[in-house]
Amino acid sequence: MCVRLIALVTLVFSLMPFATADEPLQDLTREEIEQIVREYLAENPEVVIDALRAYERNLVEQEAAEARRAMTELADDIYNDPETPFGGDPNADVIIVEFFDYRCGYCRRSAPDLFAVRDESQAVKIIYKEFPILGDASRVAAVAALAAREQDLYEPFHEALMTQDIDFSQPSIMALATEVGLDTDQLLEDMADPEIQEYLDRTYELARALGVNGTPAFIIDGVLYPGALSRADLEQLIAMSGG
Repeated sequence: MCVRLIALVTLVFSLMPFATADEPLQDLTREEIEQIVREYLAENPEVVIDALRAYERNLVEQEAAEARRAMTELADDIYNDPETPFGGDPNADVIIVEFFDYRCGYCRRSAPDLFAVRDESQAVKIIYKEFPILGDASRVAAVAALAAREQDLYEPFHEALMTQDIDFSQPSIMALATEVGLDTDQLLEDMADPEIQEYLDRTYELARALGVNGTPAFIIDGVLYPGALSRADLEQLIAMSGG
C-alpha cells in the first residue's frame, strides 16, 4: 500500500466514529477492516474529501518547515557564494535571489520587471543563480554567461541573453556576446574552465535542497516563491521586507 493511501486510511479511521467498541480493531481481519471502511465511505463520502484536505495541509506544512530549515542551514550558500554573480546595491538590506534558465519563458517574462526594480531601487541586491534545466542549449548559455565574468561583462550579457530573441545555438550566443562587447575568443577559452561546471553542479544541489524544482524561483526575505513574479509582486515583497 503506497504511503499516500496509508496516510489516507489512517486519517479516515481517525475521523470514523467507530461503532465497534465492543470488537477491538486489532481483532478484526484485514478483509473485515476493508469492508468497514468501504461501507463507511459509501455512507459518508465527505470523509474522503476531509481526509485528503487534512493530508494535503500536513504535507504543505511539512514542506514549508523543511524549506525554512534548509534556508537557515544553507544561508551561506544562498547569499555568500563568491562565484555567484549579483547586481544592484551590494550592501542592500533587501536581497532577491533568482534561480533561472535563459530558455524559460516565464523567466524571460519576469526579467524586464526584475531589471527595472534593480535599476530604480536604491536598496535592492539581485543574486543570479544560473539554473539551466531545459537542456544542453540552456547549459551552454549559462556557461557562457558565467565565463563573461572574466571580462566583467556578466550583467550586460545576462540581460541580453534574457531579453534578446535568439535560438540559443552556440553561434547565436557568440554573436550576442560580440554585441555586448565580449572578446569571443577569450570567452570560449574561459568557458572551458571546469570550475564553471562545478559551480553549476553545486547550484543544482542547492536548488534540490531548497525544493526548487522549476524556473523561475525567487527567494525574498528568506521565503521561497516558485513561479514568475510581476513588477507589482516584486515591489510589494520589497516593501514588506523593508526596502
